[in-house]
Amino acid sequence: MSLLEIQGLKIGYGRGRRAKEVVHGVDLAVDTGETLGLVGESGSGKTTIGRAVLGLIPPLAGSVTVAGRPVTGSMSKVERRAHAQAVQVVFQDPYTSLSPSLTIADTLSEPLKAQGVGRAEATARVNDLLDRVRLPKDAGSRLPREFSGGQRQRVAIARALALRPKLIVCDEPVSALDLTTQAVILDLLIEIQRETGVGYLFITHDLSVVRHISHRVAVMYRGDIVEQGETRSVTGNPMHDYTKRLLLASPVADPREQRQRRAAWLESRATFCGGVAAGT
Repeated sequence: MSLLEIQGLKIGYGRGRRAKEVVHGVDLAVDTGETLGLVGESGSGKTTIGRAVLGLIPPLAGSVTVAGRPVTGSMSKVERRAHAQAVQVVFQDPYTSLSPSLTIADTLSEPLKAQGVGRAEATARVNDLLDRVRLPKDAGSRLPREFSGGQRQRVAIARALALRPKLIVCDEPVSALDLTTQAVILDLLIEIQRETGVGYLFITHDLSVVRHISHRVAVMYRGDIVEQGETRSVTGNPMHDYTKRLLLASPVADPREQRQRRAAWLESRATFCGGVAAGT
């Protein structure tokens, strides 16, 4: 059994006749120590799947299982507490996801205390977390506004690791960072995975990011998985036109190549939206 198993997942919003299904029978899996990149443009349904994995949205149909435990909208308080220990999240914007009035030490110790960890052990765990994300121990006494975007994302990663989860949902965790800082944060996530065996469901719109960190990739378009497989295969020889379009949208450092890719993307957009690729 995989660490994360999603089978026939359907998710919708609204009730009655106004209910709208936004995820249509999706199957996904993530193993221990593995990263699955879930890729798609805004509105594709990828973040909705992430919220379902976190237990924030009940499915219309299908199932979500983490470490052998079902994730449902009717979980008891005890079950939700166990789920919070097993699954954590890193959001896109670390500044808005961190309380501006709490020191970093208080931010990192908060989930530990909520789980009944004593003060002395919490302090030791906070120091270990800061070391793991390569921040100095005196960072614990500072506030989020005193850090750069990359440093704040390190804090967010440390907070996600606080309860030693088996799975972390990474929801666009580097999209707000410059390319150099993105690479550093991705390398940090890879190193943490090697050390801890944590699995990642890595949600992003950028296939170049997926190529850097993911073992496998699933491409999502309008609520459906249109292509899925090993990262090297999907990004090196994409079969679906939507995947090819996403590859053209990925940023590169060379300005000339970026302009060429932008022109090709605009051309593919006209073709794709015109319906040529819609049925492939």
